[in-house]
Amino acid sequence: MSEVCQNSITPALETRRLAKSFGALTVANAIDFRLERGARHALIGPNGAGKTSFVNLVTGALPPSAGDIFLDGAEITRLPQAARVKRGLVRTFQVTQLFRGLSVLENVTLAVSERRGIGGDLWGAAGDHRAAIDEAYGLLEQMGLAEEALRPVATLAYGRQRLTEIAVALGLLPKVLLLDEPAAGVPSGESGRIIEAIERLSPNIALLIIEHDMDLVFRLARRITVLVQGRVLVEGAPAEIAADPRVRQVYLGERAAR
Repeated sequence: MSEVCQNSITPALETRRLAKSFGALTVANAIDFRLERGARHALIGPNGAGKTSFVNLVTGALPPSAGDIFLDGAEITRLPQAARVKRGLVRTFQVTQLFRGLSVLENVTLAVSERRGIGGDLWGAAGDHRAAIDEAYGLLEQMGLAEEALRPVATLAYGRQRLTEIAVALGLLPKVLLLDEPAAGVPSGESGRIIEAIERLSPNIALLIIEHDMDLVFRLARRITVLVQGRVLVEGAPAEIAADPRVRQVYLGERAAR
């Protein structure tokens, strides 16, 4: 497909001149970004580059100082976080945000029920709740967590908790899924399961991965954006990013030269 044709297709997510300042400190500086439909895109950069600030702006946790945000072509710049989730913009966090005293199945069922509009309906039809439970269990099967469905989240190994969080996110039916360091804190022996689960995600979901683990990034991403000091330094295919001397200097170092 030609570049002209690609640019004519509405992206799943787009920011135009997105900016955020706290007094003299600028954490996002006129960021233009496109996440294409079905993308497997990584956002990388050194500590303090503005990656988390960018995600917070996109998801509505931070209001921008300037610029615009579009989801599926519709402007969402001023929408609250919950409204963005309902439109299909979903994220996970660097540290899991689960109900640790509830079971794995209960955590995912809560997300599915909220999306279906029955989260607070204790007296709703039994069939509606049964359908939500069945959907949640199906997501656990997809994540390889079915055998642990009834275990309290607090009793799971951390890698399994990360998988549970992804299942919760999928329960919200994302069109765009932002994975904020999905392998953070996970022992290397368990991270492979997370990578495999991400690889199995539906191609209909546009995926943005914010990650420090370059092995994970270069395995999963088909396109990479590098942020430095709140600006886009460069964007391209993984091979282009690995070979770019500016990226080597500010972030990848010797790893990129191997």
